Amino acid sequence: MTHKTDEMTRAIKDDPMKAGKYLTFSLADEEYGIGILKVKEIIGMMPITSVPRTPEFVKGVINLRGKVIPVMDLRLKFGMPAIDYTDRTCIIVVEIDTEDMTIQIGIVVDSVSEVLNIREEEMENAPSFGTQVDTAYILGMAKIDSGVKILLDIDRVLSTRELQVMEKAI
Repeated sequence: MTHKTDEMTRAIKDDPMKAGKYLTFSLADEEYGIGILKVKEIIGMMPITSVPRTPEFVKGVINLRGKVIPVMDLRLKFGMPAIDYTDRTCIIVVEIDTEDMTIQIGIVVDSVSEVLNIREEEMENAPSFGTQVDTAYILGMAKIDSGVKILLDIDRVLSTRELQVMEKAI
C-alpha cells in the first residue's frame, strides 16, 4: 500500500499542470507566466557585470544586497531579437531547482504585467509541434479573456549544461 501511495504522490508532484497564481510578463508581443512561488522579487534594471565566455543570453551577474546573482535575457534565450532596455524592462529573480541545489537567477523581461489566479478550467496542455521542437519548458497554456498566456516551467527553461554555466558565473 505504501508503494502505491508513493507512486501517486510522485505522479501528483510531477504533474506540472497546476492551477494557481502566476506572475505574468511580456516578451515581444507575447504574454508569459511563471508560478508565483518561484518568484523571489522583481527589480528594476541595474548595472550587469558581464562574464566572459558565457552564452549570448547570459547577460552577466548583479550584486543584489551583497549576493551575486546570474542574469539571463529571456528574449535571447528564446531566440527573439535583442532590444534596448526601457524604463519598463525589469529583472525577475526566480528560484530554480536543480538536481543538487536551488539557485537564484535573474531573468530580464520586457515588462511585468500582473499576478493572475489561473483556474484549472482555463489551462490547457502545450500544443505538440512534433519531435523537432522541445516544449518541455512549457507548463501549459492559459486561456484568459480573448488571449493566451504561455505558462513556463522555469526549472526547465535552462538545460542542465546551461544551468552549470549559470552556476559557474556566481
